[in-house]
Amino acid sequence: MGVNRRTPKRPASSLAERWTTIDGIDVFYRESPEPPDAPVMMHLHGFGLSGRYLLPTAERLSDDFHTFVPDLPGFGRSGKAADALDVPDLAHAAARFLDDRGVESATLVGNSMGCPVILEFAYRHPERLKRAVLVSPAGGVYNQPLRRAVGQLARDGVREPTRMARVAVPDYLRFGVPSTFKLFRALTQYPSLDRLLELHIPTLVVIGDRDPLMPSPARVQEVAGRTDNHVLVVMVEGAAHAINFSHPGELSHLIRLFMADQPIVDDPDSPGHARLQEIHRGAHHPPSRDPGN
Repeated sequence: MGVNRRTPKRPASSLAERWTTIDGIDVFYRESPEPPDAPVMMHLHGFGLSGRYLLPTAERLSDDFHTFVPDLPGFGRSGKAADALDVPDLAHAAARFLDDRGVESATLVGNSMGCPVILEFAYRHPERLKRAVLVSPAGGVYNQPLRRAVGQLARDGVREPTRMARVAVPDYLRFGVPSTFKLFRALTQYPSLDRLLELHIPTLVVIGDRDPLMPSPARVQEVAGRTDNHVLVVMVEGAAHAINFSHPGELSHLIRLFMADQPIVDDPDSPGHARLQEIHRGAHHPPSRDPGN
């Protein structure tokens, strides 16, 4: 079935809205309107959603990074594949999108389901991933079975900004119930934790202390410390699951610090709004550099 490529009268962001075709599927994406001569950063959305809710954070980073925000096949305004996609398929689609754009390597920023997709991308294409940012990783044992995940999503819904519903509800309705069951089954079978602890690149994990889809920060700290790894875990106080949407100032500030290996400090432009707390730094994660040196 074809997709409607018409451009809305009111674009959702300052990023340019574009289309391409990958493996016969129409793919909608957003890109820095005037791509800077800078490293590529691609933002990957969560379960059932499009890239639209990632825009508040992606826009803030688009001056510093050549930014892409695609709707993966089967999501948002992009077309659907003949068969339901699973995590490896979505990682392959992300790689093929970069191929199509002529990008050899990039930093990937994911939220929720986007995090397992990044982990699979790293597993299949380690040479193409410079750094990883995993915001509110989801799909593990803590989100099983489906009825538990539905309850967690319901609790999260009342903790997110009310304007999030205007973005999420149309996306969920478009994604559909059959796709939800198929993809949830694929997510529960994916070894996210094993893949995370196997990463050999600097990796930032961002969690919110009000996120019902995540274990407690103490449990996250315990799991992250199981092996000597490259993982940095930072908690955003007051945030729930969709941090890319609800706390874009703090998250974009944190990502800039991570990319520059600078110490984790609160966003000076949002004093007192949401405190950043480093809760784990892997033995092999790059040490902080003094920005004054």
